[in-house]
Amino acid sequence: MNYALVFSGQASQYPKMLPWLDTDPRAAATLHAMGERIGLDWRTALQDESRRSNNAFAQVLITGTGLAAWATIKDQLSQAPAVVAGYSVGELAAFACAGVFSAGQALALAQQRAALMDQAVLGQQTGMMAVTGLPEPSVLTACAGLGLECAIRIHSGQSVFAGTDDALSQATPRLLALGAVCKRLDVRVASHSSWMAPAARAFAQTLATLPFAAPSCPIATNADGALVRNPAVLRQVLSRQLASTVQWAACMEAINERQVACVLEIGAGSSLARIWNERYPGIPARSVDEFQQPQGAVAWIARQLR
Repeated sequence: MNYALVFSGQASQYPKMLPWLDTDPRAAATLHAMGERIGLDWRTALQDESRRSNNAFAQVLITGTGLAAWATIKDQLSQAPAVVAGYSVGELAAFACAGVFSAGQALALAQQRAALMDQAVLGQQTGMMAVTGLPEPSVLTACAGLGLECAIRIHSGQSVFAGTDDALSQATPRLLALGAVCKRLDVRVASHSSWMAPAARAFAQTLATLPFAAPSCPIATNADGALVRNPAVLRQVLSRQLASTVQWAACMEAINERQVACVLEIGAGSSLARIWNERYPGIPARSVDEFQQPQGAVAWIARQLR
């Protein structure tokens, strides 16, 4: 029996996330390194909506808190994960968790990634919107001419779309009229779309100078939804995901095929755990953020592995 880890992505952050993290000594080193990049007052900053959705702040925050949360439980678990994955920027934390590079390098990459993405849409107002209740082709047909792109495929009736703010605003009433549920995300860039092509090319150059170790377990990658252990392939897909659709549905299926006993989401909120439970109800998933203390997550995994 084994388990999988999935690392949360951007838009999951909120002021009271992971309330026990600040005082856990096992998280201190990673939180300090994160704080040096975004400010040691990051918890206070989360109360400011504009700061919370700021790309440069959020990407480092998501990476740092995810890895800090993992640090609080990893040594208490009886075994390492059988497979890991990260949702969007969460892929940096997943790579670090699997030993491809260090937590410090993941934080540096998150900062560089955010800067490159911001630069790619400098002077443009872009964003992302989750659409539930309509298949992707129906959404694109209804929004023809608006230039929307599918940024994240979650399942047949739920996807995230990227576009300009104006296009997303125009799309909303069209989709609501067809019975869809639309939710703008706390993301200020058109991630995982053609808008990010310059960022993907520049990030690939950054990654080319960074040593990649072989991961301790397979990683279900965003770009293809495939399980990968080859460092050269991991380097390529980590940059490519910036400008291509995140294949989260395929990532989940790849994890499911490993026949894990349970899935633990690492990071803020529980959106990935909820999505998993809707698709694979026979394999329980929970988020570390659901527990009052990290030991609760450790005990829960132990029970699933019996």
